[in-house]
Amino acid sequence: MTLATQPSFSSLDLEALAGATGRVVVFLPESGKMDKGARRINRLTRGALARFHESEAFSKMKAGEAHDLAWPAGMVAQALQVVRLERNAPTQEARKAGAVIGKSASGTDVLVVTGGIRHADQIALGAILRDYTFQDHKTGDAGQVKPGSLTLLVSKPDEMNAKVARLSALAEGVFMTRDLVNEPSNVLTTTEFATRLEGLASLGVKLRVLDEAALEKLGMRTLLAVGQGSDSPSKVVVMEWNGGKKGDAPLALIGKGVVFDTGGISIKPAAGMEDMTMDMGGAGTVAGVMKTLALRKAAANVVGVVGLVENMPDGRAQRPGDVVRSMKGDTVEVINTDAEGRLVLCDIMWYAQEEFKPAGMIDLATLTGAIVIGLGHENAGVFSNDDALCKAFLKAAGAEGEGAWRLPLGAAYDKLLDSRVADMKNVGGRPAGSITAAQFLQRFVQDGTPWIHLDIAGVASVSTETALAPKGATGWGVLALDRLVADMFEG
Repeated sequence: MTLATQPSFSSLDLEALAGATGRVVVFLPESGKMDKGARRINRLTRGALARFHESEAFSKMKAGEAHDLAWPAGMVAQALQVVRLERNAPTQEARKAGAVIGKSASGTDVLVVTGGIRHADQIALGAILRDYTFQDHKTGDAGQVKPGSLTLLVSKPDEMNAKVARLSALAEGVFMTRDLVNEPSNVLTTTEFATRLEGLASLGVKLRVLDEAALEKLGMRTLLAVGQGSDSPSKVVVMEWNGGKKGDAPLALIGKGVVFDTGGISIKPAAGMEDMTMDMGGAGTVAGVMKTLALRKAAANVVGVVGLVENMPDGRAQRPGDVVRSMKGDTVEVINTDAEGRLVLCDIMWYAQEEFKPAGMIDLATLTGAIVIGLGHENAGVFSNDDALCKAFLKAAGAEGEGAWRLPLGAAYDKLLDSRVADMKNVGGRPAGSITAAQFLQRFVQDGTPWIHLDIAGVASVSTETALAPKGATGWGVLALDRLVADMFEG
């Protein structure tokens, strides 16, 4: 969906409005007078809009809900979509109202009469995000993406146009994440994933791809152990966006990129294993954030590090009971090969700290099923060693409407990781599974590094549609992390 703006009705006559094709959208408040745009549409439709405004059907609509008046008299449009929304509706309400528009757009041209709506930009963003489809592997008519457009009639188009670049950057980042998470694993191999990330170089992102020989030399043996049973080579991709002051320490974003997770020798049940194509969701989110930052030329230094592996059972695969050594030098007893994400993350977290001395570090991973049991699909689990950074992230996530909930850390949980034969185990047993996973990762956070762990297993990809996305990949975290960068690192 392309986005454009036009001046509002001060320079748009009734004839142009009457001749608009596709869909026309108008907003009506719960009570009070219609704005100028709505009054003109009411005039065109010979009072039909006013009659609907006064009807029982409108009174039963909730904020942000819409109703179609099909083939309205006096207009060429195939539908007049009436959205119930107050002019001063808050940001998230306006964005969700926009998503209602995007969901019904279906590749058509949409003209939105914004009137006095305060957050017209959020209406546009919601519409664009909800218009997303993933049809790359469908054939025939089902595989055809129908182009559509979204035109906003606004009182100050120049101001709105200045926001379009930011809106586009956000949407493109979210879409990159969704595309990566939605891809099947036979397409998105570790090599293909790295290749797609290399495409960010054209936007000014500095990239390095570390192969298995380089990882072995660095001592990333916990990461390599996860992928040793797969024919797909393990890789680490380092992405640097240097838009801030030279010499300023960057924010480090760390992503788990398990392109497919069978569980390894501790193999998962067959039912639902097809969903493990999304086990690279953390790396997908990091990639989307880096694209957004580059597109909008963020005035901040941010580095993204993602570990790309495939966890397969094979004669070479690691076994339960194996002891592996991390880049840090600590040894890990592998109790369960399905607890592989933390083995990937611990090495690349240590690498990021050694290489970049970051001002803060945030890792993202579809890490535990336990977080889904605890928080469902509404919130990501948030763990942190730094209250200030954590509060800033939760504030950013709340502002963007991306659910996040902080959970505790503590020495009592840490003891569950004690091993008889190594420095630690990779699992702590059934109790507090998400917390012990975070405790494992915290052992690889250097003193003085503010750190957040985001367990996104419940929010990265969902089986039902959300307000802003169809079922499947959500792109969760791109908006929140972009806002966090803007709030904390761009001054």
